[in-house]
Formats: sequence, structure tokens, C-alpha cells
Amino acid sequence: MPIPDYQTLMLPVLEESANGEVKIGDVVHKMADRFNLTPEERQQLLPSGKQTVISNRTHWAKSYLSHARLVERTKHAHFRITQLGKSVLANPPPKINIQFLSQFPEFLAFHAGPNNSAEGVAPASIALDVTTTSSGGTPDEVLKSTVKQLADELRAELLDRLMTTAPSFFESAVVSLLLAMGYGGAREDAGKTIGKSGDGGLDGVIDEDALGLDRVYIQAKRYKAENKIGSPDVQAFYGAVAAAKANKGVFVTTSGFSPAARQFAEKVPVKLVLIDGEHLTRLMFLYNVGVRVHETVYVKKLDEDFFTED
Repeated sequence: MPIPDYQTLMLPVLEESANGEVKIGDVVHKMADRFNLTPEERQQLLPSGKQTVISNRTHWAKSYLSHARLVERTKHAHFRITQLGKSVLANPPPKINIQFLSQFPEFLAFHAGPNNSAEGVAPASIALDVTTTSSGGTPDEVLKSTVKQLADELRAELLDRLMTTAPSFFESAVVSLLLAMGYGGAREDAGKTIGKSGDGGLDGVIDEDALGLDRVYIQAKRYKAENKIGSPDVQAFYGAVAAAKANKGVFVTTSGFSPAARQFAEKVPVKLVLIDGEHLTRLMFLYNVGVRVHETVYVKKLDEDFFTED
């Protein structure tokens, strides 16, 4: 039989995680066995030549399940079923696909994206596998939408990985990001982590000049998405920055900030910048921190100047 598309794989992937934590690589092999793929089909590569088709589609099936909160990452390359996923399997549908997942608010919120503020509107889905050719848009529109979807998926994966790292690693990653953004200039020793017992709520510092006359202090907190940073935490950070006799602070979290926390940050005399999880991953993506270029695709257009006749 042909290699199943990623939507066909969604229910089987969820079922494979029903008994606890599984490794995505093992699930790929089980999908190949479950659908009786031939040796040639198991080895069939994407056009890039860097990944097999069955592996790519299994990964995408798992990612979509994750966005619907039916499975969750446990550690690198591992995941497990959630309580919500178990409830789905208690009365399983004939097939899990985009339409089925659209009943879950978390799935809709992810695919609507930050620029789509309309609530309850299901976003258009574009199947990211090599057999899909029709989506209702022009080839240019399909390409741009697919690139955006890939970027959104990568940012979501970035956030998942940050949540599974040690707190000290997260603090170091935040410092690395600010250095990559140009704070501290070109000096390698411009930034460092200082988070430890008795740090006064400061996790890192960046010297913006060689003498350390102007400093940016950093607070980094890894919270789940539902645990917003409130104004008391921001007030404590403000006090720590003021006590250090600095006038700049950056508070970074994997979750978000309450309206009261943002209002407080805008009113204090010290410049406080609040960066939530969405903003954090966008900056990491933009400045290549924690990500790297995997593949470059050149899209060429007709050169009208070449055909201009004098």
C-alpha cells in the first residue's frame, strides 16, 4: 500500500503512546510495520534527501497531536499521551485529522497565529507532505503559507525544548540571545549568568560597555503557558534592578504576563522589557539562537530586464 499521509497516521501515533512514554524514532518503525511498507517505501526520501517520507509524516502527525494537547513532550525525541488524549482513545473516532483536531481550542489558537485575533475561526490547513498539491491558493501563496507553518512549528518546538532543559540552561540561553541581538557589542565576555541563591531575583547581566558602566539585568523564568507572570514578580524584579543601581532590565518567560504586570512595567522609571514565550521564540528564530538553517530553497522568477528590447 502507498505510504500513508500524516493525517492517516495521527490516530495510530496516538495509539502507540497509549501505554506511556515512547520514542518518536521507534514510533516511525512501528508505523512502517503497521502499514506493511515495503523496504523501498521505508527508505523513500523527501526531495531534500535528508529524511524519509514515513519519518517526516510521523513527526508531523505527532506535532499536530501535540498542538491539540493530546500528547506532550517529555524529553528530547520522546513523548507521551495526555489525559485528554486518553479520553479521545476511550471513545476513538474512525480517524483523527485536521477537522477532528479543530474542536480543541489549543489547536485552533496555534494555527490561527498571533496575527489572527478572530476567535472561533478555524484556520486554513495546508498538508505538509510531498503528495499534497491542492490547497486553494496560488503556488506562491502555498509556498509562503507552508514556510510560515514550518516556522510556527519550529518555534513551538523551541518552546517545548526550553521547557525540558535545566533552569541554568534557560538562563544561559536568554543571555546568548541578547548577545546575538547585539547587546554588549562584540565582546565575548559581555554577558554572563548570575542566577544563584541570594541573587536578588537577577539571573543574568550584560555589560553594554567595556567598563560595565551601563548594564542590562535579566530575569528568566520557565513557566507553563497557563501560569502567567503577575505584577508581584515584576515588582520584585524592578526592586532588584533598582538595588543594583541599573536602569535597564529584561524579564523573559516561557509563558506570558498578566495585564497588571505589563501596566506596572510601563509606569516605573527603570526601563523594563517583558518578553513572553511567543516573543522569545520569534527572537530566537530571527537571530538563529537554538536553530540553524537546515535547507535553502531558491525561488526564481523571470528576468524581465533580460527580455527588454531597446
